Amino acid sequence: MRHTTEHLDQTIAGAKAVLWDFDGPICRLFAPPRAERVAAGLAEWLAGRGLRGLLTDEERALADPHVVLRAVDRRHPGSDLVTELEERLTQEELRAAGTARPTAWADPLIRTWTAVGARLAVTTDNSPRAAGEYLAGRGLADCFAPHVYGRTRQLQLLKPEPHCLIRALTATGTVPSEALMIGDTPSDLEAARKAGVPFLGYARNDAKRHLLQRAGAGLVVDSLEVVLRSVEQLGRVRRGIG
Repeated sequence: MRHTTEHLDQTIAGAKAVLWDFDGPICRLFAPPRAERVAAGLAEWLAGRGLRGLLTDEERALADPHVVLRAVDRRHPGSDLVTELEERLTQEELRAAGTARPTAWADPLIRTWTAVGARLAVTTDNSPRAAGEYLAGRGLADCFAPHVYGRTRQLQLLKPEPHCLIRALTATGTVPSEALMIGDTPSDLEAARKAGVPFLGYARNDAKRHLLQRAGAGLVVDSLEVVLRSVEQLGRVRRGIG
């Protein structure tokens, strides 16, 4: 545990910018039952237009809205159909943003990291409109503004492509080695690797931890409280009282 804590402290001390995935590390935008309903709604919308065959049985069974969106984009890239489907998902995310549950310790961690001088950015596959609305509702928008980088109409650039991370690095003037990404999926980890950014995995349960560790994540926490304590200690050191 001491080794892990020292590794975490060193990683945090070297991070001038922190790139946050949104759904997971900051909040639970779509808890599983809602995610399944949204995915089913998108699939039903396609079926109602005679396009049920655009999704395989496996893609429907995954019950993931982003799987539906990516599948349609692969088969009809850049089409009006994809544009409309993406907007429907955005509207669902905007509705969810108003009731999303904050991840434990995320709010104080965000405020504390800002207070010690780190630049924060959101790097997400969700709509930047939904992320911005959630942050504003929690009084956290000033901690990130204007650095909220989310899904664009170029869906081929979603993670594991590092597009949103590179946008954040460029806008904040940060070299990759002096940034840190916090994510909860293997695609977050792969995007960070491609961008050359150190990675901190957040795993809210054993299944998430197993997936991240199997993908090669070297530093994974199951609570943001330990990260908060490390950032608080960094603040004390910088003030000369640690």
